[in-house]
Amino acid sequence: MTAEFYGEYLTADPRRQQVLYVMNPNKIRTCENLMRFHEARDDKIIIFADSVFALKHYAKLLDRPYIYGGTPTAERIRIFSQFQYNSSVKTIFVSKVGDNSIDLPEATVIIQISAHYGSRRQEAQRLGRILRPKSRSQAVKSKYDAFFYSLVSQDTREMYYSAKRQQFLVEQGYGYRVLRSLYDGPEIQTMNTKQEQLDLLAKVLAENIESLIRADADDDLEEEQRAQVLTQIAEERAREAERAPTGAASVAAQPQYSRSTGVSLEALAGGQDIVYDEFDY
Repeated sequence: MTAEFYGEYLTADPRRQQVLYVMNPNKIRTCENLMRFHEARDDKIIIFADSVFALKHYAKLLDRPYIYGGTPTAERIRIFSQFQYNSSVKTIFVSKVGDNSIDLPEATVIIQISAHYGSRRQEAQRLGRILRPKSRSQAVKSKYDAFFYSLVSQDTREMYYSAKRQQFLVEQGYGYRVLRSLYDGPEIQTMNTKQEQLDLLAKVLAENIESLIRADADDDLEEEQRAQVLTQIAEERAREAERAPTGAASVAAQPQYSRSTGVSLEALAGGQDIVYDEFDY
């Protein structure tokens, strides 16, 4: 962390500390450095942030689209479609709503700027986003590479949670490396001046912690409501299948084919009165 951020971190309460280590200017610069490096390789990148405040700030600062619980369905579909099929859209920011029920096999890079403490389940879900089967052309292009970065502010509580998640990766047979000082590079365009960093610190300190917590809770709630709707639809379909006559449910589940009998192919083609022959000239 920068000296100014770390000074505030040491005297802040735990909830404010979390915002400070997520909004660490060096983390923002590292995120940009990794993003630009992988975009230059034509990789597809998903950047995860549990904090809605951080998600919006990072995405606007780096000028990339973002999705969270409050994003309308039509807008989600548009962003996901652009990410999948538009070669110029290489990076999207996603809140914890992306932990479940999204299928983006095009993604080959995950950058995690904040997570749910030491949650192993979340780590597995996010890792799974880049381990989906790829198309052959994409697999050849990326040489089967997949990258998972978890950005951690040094000498903070975030390191403790990160160690728990790293232990999960080790137990699953994955290796990892600790990379340091990735916040310096010629391509970095954000947080380059002391004034920018101090302005960000002032904004973080001015934010009402309770409102940030409510925003994150609303993000959870909106996704839970979406999941409940899907569950209700599935349950209703199951009830309809149960109410159907015996054997109807299994029949309905099979593709329906129609068969024509008693009619020749010539009649179907309208050629029953046509004679075909060949001549040598």
